[in-house]
Amino acid sequence: MILNMYKPKGWTSFDVVKKVRSITKEKKVGHAGTLDPFAEGVLILGTGKDTKRLSDISSSNKMYKAVLKLGVQTDSLDIDGNITSESKVPDLSIDEIKRVLKSTLGEQLQTPPMYSAKKVNGIRLYKLARKNIVIKREPSKIHIYEIELIHYSVPLVTFQVTCSKGTYIRVLGSEIAEKLGTVGHLVELIRIGVGDYMLNHTVHIEELQEQWIS
Repeated sequence: MILNMYKPKGWTSFDVVKKVRSITKEKKVGHAGTLDPFAEGVLILGTGKDTKRLSDISSSNKMYKAVLKLGVQTDSLDIDGNITSESKVPDLSIDEIKRVLKSTLGEQLQTPPMYSAKKVNGIRLYKLARKNIVIKREPSKIHIYEIELIHYSVPLVTFQVTCSKGTYIRVLGSEIAEKLGTVGHLVELIRIGVGDYMLNHTVHIEELQEQWIS
């Protein structure tokens, strides 16, 4: 069974896996790509034999809506981190912001953040980051297919992006802030699509529980 689940804010992706395992009584449950605890939205799960399909689903393009707060940077590049720097927010026009967003389109190399679930030498980076250990990370090839400005109200830039697997929107947000002449971090991140699986068709934990009982 493939489930298009809604991951709430504050939950880890594995929290959702554990809950679905508990509801369905399936021993084998996996997901097709981690979502950060502060993020919400589409999390694709597979149970039983269908866990084999997750690698193909994980390779699909992703779509996100993000809110970037300019002027403040955190160590995790999101709202859960500690403030590491602050900078004045320049007087920005909508056209300038659109131009910067457009400049991120295409294939590029992106270095994974230290606060990420990526493994280096068998160790997840966030475990090292929590000990204030920073190691060299090899950049990965990513692709930004579409990006558009949804709204700007100082200091918040809301944008929507369609990207390849392995793209860190936190890193993208930080790069956008830098190109705008300041620093920034994400205060909201919603995954609205994974391939053909969309946010408006997600199942909430409570709904799954009700469906399973009935």
